[in-house]
Amino acid sequence: MIRSTLVYLIRDGQWLMLLRNRKEHDVNHGKWIGVGGKSLPGETQEECAIRETLEETGYLCTPEYRGRLQFRYEGEESEDISVYTSQRFTGTFHDTEEGTLAWIDEDRILDLELWPGDRLFLERILKGKTGIFSYILEYDSSGRLLRAEEEPEYE
Repeated sequence: MIRSTLVYLIRDGQWLMLLRNRKEHDVNHGKWIGVGGKSLPGETQEECAIRETLEETGYLCTPEYRGRLQFRYEGEESEDISVYTSQRFTGTFHDTEEGTLAWIDEDRILDLELWPGDRLFLERILKGKTGIFSYILEYDSSGRLLRAEEEPEYE
């Protein structure tokens, strides 16, 4: 299983979102997601979130853990994703090879082309719900959501 992170930077009612449009064979192609990536050996999820955010945006962030996703996509290795938000970051912005970065107004986030399962946790965060979440998200090879289950101990 792949361990990775997903980070959403937030400032002045806007979220930094990444449109994955630069890599041909990318399971996320055409989707808006946060920044992040795969953890390196020996690296904690928080360290990964900080490193990946800095590499992809130029911002050094203080991540706040929001929850966990077990992402299963037919034909791909399963992924255990730690989700973070951060309203505390500094640095000089730069673009990334991963796709197009854009600051999106908070009230427009759910209008973007998102993974169906991402809508669940993003809506939860946008509504100001606190507490740690944990979802199992299973997709078929066409990206259709087959199963979205929130683990009860996190509700």
